[in-house]
Amino acid sequence: MLDDFLVRAALAGLGVAVAAAPLGCFVVWRRMAYFGDATSHAALLGVALALATDLPLFGGVLLAALGMALLLNRLTGRGLGSDALLGVLAHAALALGLVAVSFLPSVRIDLMSYLVGDILAVSKWDLVVIWTGAAAVLALVGWRWSALLSATLSPDMARASGVDPRREELILTLALAITVAVAIKVVGALLIAALLIIPAAAARPLARAPESMALVAMGIGASSALGGLTVSFVLDTPTGPTIVSLAAGLFALTQTLQAVRS
Repeated sequence: MLDDFLVRAALAGLGVAVAAAPLGCFVVWRRMAYFGDATSHAALLGVALALATDLPLFGGVLLAALGMALLLNRLTGRGLGSDALLGVLAHAALALGLVAVSFLPSVRIDLMSYLVGDILAVSKWDLVVIWTGAAAVLALVGWRWSALLSATLSPDMARASGVDPRREELILTLALAITVAVAIKVVGALLIAALLIIPAAAARPLARAPESMALVAMGIGASSALGGLTVSFVLDTPTGPTIVSLAAGLFALTQTLQAVRS
């Protein structure tokens, strides 16, 4: 069954959607869109690191994404506005990644596959990595769900109840880095943040509770992955961008429904 590249692509898209959906909800609630951008753009530095040191791609991207996320965590709130800091680091990471890749002339690199993904080239081993990473993210978020939610909604109340908001932010940072590392093969460095944010934002008008929003976001993400794959195959369009475009269409639909209701 897994010899069929479309089946592998569908399973890969579902794995990324399942991992990204609950994290995307926290990114939306915390208004951390640029945080996701900066972390995902650092993935290109991870690609260069992996190619230069013969590390597995997943390992190099995970190290770079985690390093960027920890740097952001450390620098946030130290004078420079968060949006400005995140904007600087997001674009700097992407530029440095492109420069770093240019210093590897001995390695043949399909840069577009790392920028916008190449889901149709997913191998059986890639599926193992994606679903192991997705399971780790879901386990981590499920284990810390109440604490993460408390720290997101009211850091002061969280402290009063014995929850350390900084620790929960670090846990969220780790989960984001894992998601970026498993998603780069599917949607690429430029589109990972979109797959984090758009399904969660689309789910917001349809849900009345945080848990239901995460579940609806999973459904929207999965529908975008499978629908985008189908449209891409029929119309011969780039698969990663098509998946994100379909997610954007679903976002527009839910926003329209909300406007009609109100």
